[in-house]
Amino acid sequence: MVRLISFKFQFSIYPPHSPIFRVSSTFSFALHSCLIFRQPFKMFFMQKQIRWGILGLGRIARSFAEGLKHTSNGTLHCVGSRDLNKAMTFAKEWKVANSSGSYEELAERQDIDAVYVATPHSEHARLATLCMNHGKAVLCEKPMAVNALQVDSMIRCAKENEVLLMEGMWTRFAPLMVEIRKILRSGALGEIKTLQADFGFRPQSRDPNSRLFSKTLAGGSMLDIGVYPISLSFMVFGKPSKIITDCHLGETGVDEQAAYVFKYPENQMAVLHSSLQVETAQEAFISGTEGTLKIHKQCWRPQKITVTKKGLEPEVISMPFEGNGFNYEAESFGKLFLAGEKESPIMPLEESLSIHQVMDEIREKWGMVYPMDEE
Repeated sequence: MVRLISFKFQFSIYPPHSPIFRVSSTFSFALHSCLIFRQPFKMFFMQKQIRWGILGLGRIARSFAEGLKHTSNGTLHCVGSRDLNKAMTFAKEWKVANSSGSYEELAERQDIDAVYVATPHSEHARLATLCMNHGKAVLCEKPMAVNALQVDSMIRCAKENEVLLMEGMWTRFAPLMVEIRKILRSGALGEIKTLQADFGFRPQSRDPNSRLFSKTLAGGSMLDIGVYPISLSFMVFGKPSKIITDCHLGETGVDEQAAYVFKYPENQMAVLHSSLQVETAQEAFISGTEGTLKIHKQCWRPQKITVTKKGLEPEVISMPFEGNGFNYEAESFGKLFLAGEKESPIMPLEESLSIHQVMDEIREKWGMVYPMDEE
């Protein structure tokens, strides 16, 4: 019906040789094609770029802004902070057109497609929910929230608003991590039996009010860096059936060092460690019945692995980042958004929820409670 009306309109006003007739006919044909193939009309004007906003302008926000420079489908359109001067300074440094002096103002903007939540952990759930309730897709920096209850609420909010939500576990999207998953699936290492992984560093500042050490900001080694080896264990084995753990609680009441042993039904084990007291090897070892795979230092940003199979010489595989590594998760998120997807197959929402359930159980064993747990 639309095509016929348009066609009659053209003949009744414009002669066939008119340029206006030719343009109108082309438009009518394209519209008719969309209808024939049952594609939504918006596909004719398919969006090619995702307009990003960032909430929270600390170190991780700078890393994400740098990563966006190396994507093909995203531009940084606005940055937001509770301090307008800070937002304006950040925007000037990164050549961003817009800045907001409140999180609410950025969430309400109509010229933003997606928001990267880069605040301290304590604010992740609240701000992600704020943005989703304003129709924004959300990439929430890891950990997605403080506890599983918050994550579950965020997932329900995403579904109610029909928006894309993903935890920003950027390691999952690195090219070498994609290769590691292929190797594990291929069976080249035989039956995978053990994982050893750690992430520890000693921050220059021991400020008790900083995001790393403040209980109010949901600090501690597990939520900040332990989540990397824990997430890796989920990628390799899935959710554990039994957890053995202990930690050292510092003066502020958060875990400054922790050890975790995960057991699985098929006689598999993961031995993990996180620390804010010392710099550790930051390596990971995946061992199977037919070989081993070592992820070299900074296993949380993998660029080099060594694969050793029984009876063969070790094989070194290097895949340096193009960009700083954050570009890979941003690019993947952008593709999902532009395709109309609501969840990532690489970092599924149910897996994020399961990871937080495990971290809740770990903290329960420690007797460590955040203020958000009691809300």
